[in-house]
Parts: sequence; structure tokens; C-alpha cells
Amino acid sequence: MQDDANINALLAAETPVVTIFGKSWLLHVREALQISEQENLDIISDSVSYLSGQGREVIYDAEHFFDGYKDNREYALKTLRAARESGARTIVMCDTNGGSLPEMIARIVEDVRSALGGALGIHTHNDGDLAVANTLAAVHSGAVHVQGTINGYGERCGNANLCSVIPNLQLKLGYRCVGMQHLARLTSLSKYVADLANLSQGKHMPFVGPSAFAHKGGVHVSAVMKNNATYEHIEPEVVGNRRRVLVSDLSGRSNVTYKAKELGIALEEKSPVIQSIVDEIKTREHDGYHYEDADGSLELLIKQKLDTWCEFFELGGFKVIIHKESTEAASVCEALIKVRVGNEVEHTAAEGNGPVNALDKALRKALEKFYPALRKMVLSDYKVRVLDGFDGTGAKVRVLITSRDDDGSWNTVGVSNNIIEASWKALVDSIYYFLMKQTAPAELVEHHGGA
Repeated sequence: MQDDANINALLAAETPVVTIFGKSWLLHVREALQISEQENLDIISDSVSYLSGQGREVIYDAEHFFDGYKDNREYALKTLRAARESGARTIVMCDTNGGSLPEMIARIVEDVRSALGGALGIHTHNDGDLAVANTLAAVHSGAVHVQGTINGYGERCGNANLCSVIPNLQLKLGYRCVGMQHLARLTSLSKYVADLANLSQGKHMPFVGPSAFAHKGGVHVSAVMKNNATYEHIEPEVVGNRRRVLVSDLSGRSNVTYKAKELGIALEEKSPVIQSIVDEIKTREHDGYHYEDADGSLELLIKQKLDTWCEFFELGGFKVIIHKESTEAASVCEALIKVRVGNEVEHTAAEGNGPVNALDKALRKALEKFYPALRKMVLSDYKVRVLDGFDGTGAKVRVLITSRDDDGSWNTVGVSNNIIEASWKALVDSIYYFLMKQTAPAELVEHHGGA
């Protein structure tokens, strides 16, 4: 073992704990390694013995253990004994192919605990969408060591998602995994790891996803407003998440009332303006708008119904021109725009990398004279979705724009059969939202309906 490059690399890392894996399944011993059953046991024993003899705490991962156990229980247990008797402190049973079921995991873990004793661990993959359930079943049957990843990242379908394992163990089964103050940072940890991986956080992930405590149906929202336990299995704040009420064509008065309260607008549920907002949302969503992911446009829609609303600018018209002289030549986009701010009219033009970029530049050029703070706002994402593919290039499209400034980000939406007009609508909403943030009072109070 002293000549093995991998073993020496583990020792060179100078970590107090070393984890190695070995084969438990005869299929792998015979076909992957192409060695005898005894040779495999000797490799396990020698590796663990050498590392523990160097003062390291050894965790032994029994790869493909559950498949190996089902194939040949006696040999699979022999591999575990070889590791345990050579000094492995923790034996981890791996469901490497991810195809086991919870009741199967529970039964096998109980058997191993009786036959082997000592500290046992569990390592599951999610190929059957049961990694978390299998992990919980193993712990319930005696496993004390859990392996997984944040957000369930891993090869193929991923590993056990610790963002689900930890709160289930701690909040549902009574195990202490982390301090409650650390549990309250679970959602931010999930987002941080997603950012590091350059992936979007799973919207529908339990516990930590943006939709984990989101409510849409009017009946649900009405009940949650009275007692959140009616439709929430835990308090969202316990895992650092928050309650969200979505507004869509399924919404009722309760959704809009709750959303308005979130925005600091006091509206009575019986107020006529509430029904007006609900009707407007239903009409627009029928036309293709989607407000669940367009918080900025939704806030504008609500506030535009109030007596306190003011127009920041008025469009006098725009024109977009695209030049392309030849197949090889780059296209040139130019936008001309006329806007009115108060009694002043501004008429400007700008070139851009595309028609939307040109429009954005022209509009900013016209408005920055009146609203210089616009220089702080940038467009950070732009998405287009075809709503009906049957009309081909003439289909209605939905444009979603994400903008940000030093204080955060917001989404706005536009819909049209013309992609430039849809982009314009989303772009104008984005600028309006920014200007509203700069000038709106901390709290708007609407007195419709005797509030």
C-alpha cells in the first residue's frame, strides 16, 4: 500500500478523516475488476488497515452494497467485515445505482446492524426519485451517518438532497442535525451553492425552493391568511424561506389583498378596486401574460389602479430600423423614439446590437435627462417564449425581462404578436418599476371601500 499513488495522495492531504470505497457486488468483482473474491477482500483489508495505521479515521463506502446484498448477502457482508475488522470506524452502505425502495433499504440496514454492529452510514442516488426517502428509511433503521449533497447535485439523477434530508430528520423525526440558527440559513445556502454551480435554484424544491410555500388558488390563500397551518407543513422561516402568494387567472380577492399588503398597500378585500384588479389580471393572463414570475409588472398593475398613481412619461412613438447590406455584413439596428415628460418632448435615436437593445438605449437616452438615476439600472436577463407555435413566425410571444440595481432585481413581462412590441412593454414596465421605487412613498394607502 505504501507504493499506491492514490493512497499516498490521500495521506498527503493531511486530513484527519479519509473516505475510500470498495466493491460489494460480485458482478463488479468479477467483471469490472476481474479479480477473485478473496483478492477483493484483501484489497479492502489492506487499504483500510494501512490508512488507519497512519493515524487516519477511515470511512469505508461500500459501493453498490444493496445490489450486492440482493445478489449474494453473505459475500456483501464479508466485504463490510473486512473493512470493519481492519479499522474502518464507519461503514457506509451505498445505493449506487439508485434503484432501491425504502422498505428494501430499511430491511437490509436492520440486518446489517444486527450482523455487523458499529457505526453505519447511508449513501443514496436518486435514479428512482427516492434518494431522500431511502436515506430517511436507513436512518430510521439505525444508520447514524448520512451522505448527500446540497440541492441533490450529482451524476445522472443526482444524490440525496441534504436540503430535504436535514429538515425532515430534524423537524419531522426529532434528530438534531444542526442548530436551529443554522437551519434558518438553509434556503440561502441552497441559493449560494446553485450560484457557485452556475445553475438556477430548483423552483419547486421542497423546503428551500421559491415555490415551496407559494399559494395560488383563492381558497388556499384565504385559508392561509387566517391560519398558515391550513396549507403549510412547517413555518417557512424555520428553513429561511418565505411565504409567497401568486396572482394569476386562478386568483381571487384574497390573493390580491395579500399581495397588496406585501407591497405596503392597505386594501379592503371588499373594495371595488380589488375586483377591478382581479378582472384585469384574468383578462391579461387570458391574453398570454404570466404574473407568477413577473413581480415588477404585477406591482405596477396593482398600483396603476390607485388614485395615487402618476405617469412618469408618455410614449409619442418609436421606429426601429434594421440594416443588413449583404450576407456577410453585420446587421445594424437603429431606434428612434419620442417621449413626453410633463410638458417637455424628447426626440432621440440610438444604435444597438439588436432592435431591443437599440430601443433600450434610445429610451434611456431620452429619459436620463429627466431621471438621471436610470443609469443605476441594468438589464440582466431577457427571455422569449412562443405561446402558440401553430402560427409560426407570426405567433404571439411572451417576453420576460429581469432588471437590477444596487438594491435587488425584478421581473417584468410583455405579450404581443410582435416580438419588438412585447419587448417594449416589458422594457417600459421595468423602467416604470425602477422609477416608482425611486419616488414612491414607503406606504401607499387606498381608501376605496371605506378602508
